[in-house]
Amino acid sequence: MNNSVTNTARLLWAGLRALLVLTLVTGVIYPLVVTGIAQGLFSDQANGSEIKADGKVVGSSLIGQSYNLPLEKDQETPEPDLKWFQGRPQNGLGTNSVNTRYSLILSGATNRSADNKDLIDWVTAAKAAVVKDNSVNGYTVKPSEVPADAVTSSGSGLDPDISPQYADIQVHRVAEKNGLPVDRVEKLVDDHTEGRTLGFMGEPRVNVLELNTALRELLAKS
Repeated sequence: MNNSVTNTARLLWAGLRALLVLTLVTGVIYPLVVTGIAQGLFSDQANGSEIKADGKVVGSSLIGQSYNLPLEKDQETPEPDLKWFQGRPQNGLGTNSVNTRYSLILSGATNRSADNKDLIDWVTAAKAAVVKDNSVNGYTVKPSEVPADAVTSSGSGLDPDISPQYADIQVHRVAEKNGLPVDRVEKLVDDHTEGRTLGFMGEPRVNVLELNTALRELLAKS
């Protein structure tokens, strides 16, 4: 009887020691090591890839934002604020009270087949809006010049980037709305155009939040 109790106590103590060691290694030491490596080597990514303006965090380079005018009375869908570069169409975005342009609560994509009538109607309306909004004095956008990312959302609906083609057709409108020379706005786009990752992955892209943050800084200096 005594031997049985002693063996049971020994096994319990061994199990408790194993639990304590594993808790220390996997629950304390390993997370601290991973966190330390992440903060040391990938600090920007580990902290959310934040973008700051005037010393305040205005968003993440990984999450798209909307640039709309405030809703008017009885208006259900806000109009785009055309003095800013616009991102891809976004579906299902929520809002927050800290920065109303930093919306990331919900997300969603168009998720329709290519021959779906709703999708065709959305794309047709979006293309017409892109042509209308970006055709200004001395510059007309042709429907054939509107890229796919200007009229469809990404898989998450939160894509932070647009194609250089979509950014380029917005240059004249942004310049006119802000009273800036076209060449200065073109240079902003060129400066914020990134190539393919490692030279072969993905497509060239422009981060809209970074571009609009640079535009804001340029306007403050003008």
